[in-house]
Amino acid sequence: MSIHTQAHTSEVAQKAALAKAAAPKLALLTTEQKNAALLRMADALVAEAASIMAANELDLQRGRENGTSPSLLDRLALDEARIGGIAEGLRQVVALPDPVGDVLEQFDRPNGLAIRKVRVPLGVIGMIYEARPNVTVDAAGLCLKTGNAVVLRGGSSALESNRRIVEVLHMALSETDVPVDAVQLVLDPDRKSVDEMLRLNGLLDVLIPRGGASLIQNVVKNASVPVIETGAGICHTFVDETAKPEMALRIALNAKVQRPSVCNSMETLLVHLAFAEQHLQLLVDAFVEKKVELRVDEETLARCPYLTAASAQDWDTEYNDYILNIRIVKSVDEALAHIAQHGTQHSECIVTENNENAVRFLNEVDAAAVYHNASTRFTDGFEFGFGAEIGISTQKLHVRGPMGLPALTSSKYCIVGNGQIRE
Repeated sequence: MSIHTQAHTSEVAQKAALAKAAAPKLALLTTEQKNAALLRMADALVAEAASIMAANELDLQRGRENGTSPSLLDRLALDEARIGGIAEGLRQVVALPDPVGDVLEQFDRPNGLAIRKVRVPLGVIGMIYEARPNVTVDAAGLCLKTGNAVVLRGGSSALESNRRIVEVLHMALSETDVPVDAVQLVLDPDRKSVDEMLRLNGLLDVLIPRGGASLIQNVVKNASVPVIETGAGICHTFVDETAKPEMALRIALNAKVQRPSVCNSMETLLVHLAFAEQHLQLLVDAFVEKKVELRVDEETLARCPYLTAASAQDWDTEYNDYILNIRIVKSVDEALAHIAQHGTQHSECIVTENNENAVRFLNEVDAAAVYHNASTRFTDGFEFGFGAEIGISTQKLHVRGPMGLPALTSSKYCIVGNGQIRE
């Protein structure tokens, strides 16, 4: 029996079916209708900030009782400024061009057929994500702007926050032309609800997981629904021999401590031996002052014996916390080899004044975003000018890097003839 004819009774299937029914109506709306809905959503979030923060406090209280780390609590926390920022993200999406309907190619065949390739919505997008409640709004806004319905399944740690946020969004959408059912939130915290989403072929058109490595790999390995993989962020900064010490320090500190809980923060600092001989202590002292726990290789430990030796596992760990690996390397080749072995194809940086090394790094590092003399923290849809982002793709098919509006579209060919038949 097909998925269309089964009698679905689970919350996941029921909500996916509602989103599926809403998707064709949503796809026909004009840019103006969709933008009006997004603006109404933004205004409602600001107006209901107090009730959203009250729900968020329930999640934070539960997190504190369960021993959740301060960095993860920071990812979860909402205040007026953050809610205002989330609303501003929606307004920025309104200001962006609507990609739906864009003509990507147009050509005529010798037989008179006129062929156009146009952007269209993907359909129904399933979002599986963890603690950050801002993703609930980002995903809903980007999906609606591109004519996609969305089924949201956030982490249990943000359940009350997400519940209230979606209630507010539904209230706002009820006053617009966008069908309320186009945004669905799965409330069942059991992992079985995730497992069910992975196999909802026929109701979900694509899945986008956003979170830690274990969540992402579970989705990638077990889904029969197509997946756009967003990657874990084991990001590196390589301070080359010719790096300016002040710039290297500023970039490295920003990449680690500006917000360590996010996927584009640095987890490993690679330092050229020649730079380390002159300036390693400068870097170490700055991180110690910021209360960053340092785990280091033998070369670094020999110079700073009061630090902790890194284990083999540390080089492959995404901490999302005030913890940093440091390794001294003897060349660009050694830095490239380390990144190739331990990186997750997310974001990598070289700090150098040597243009040849910079070009080589930019060309040879296999990652969604590669930087020369800039912090990895810029790998972000907002910073790239995309407005809110739905995730950062580290795969190579369909999209790669921060996923803005065009990433949530597919295409179709529209062919116009005047009676042609194929001989």
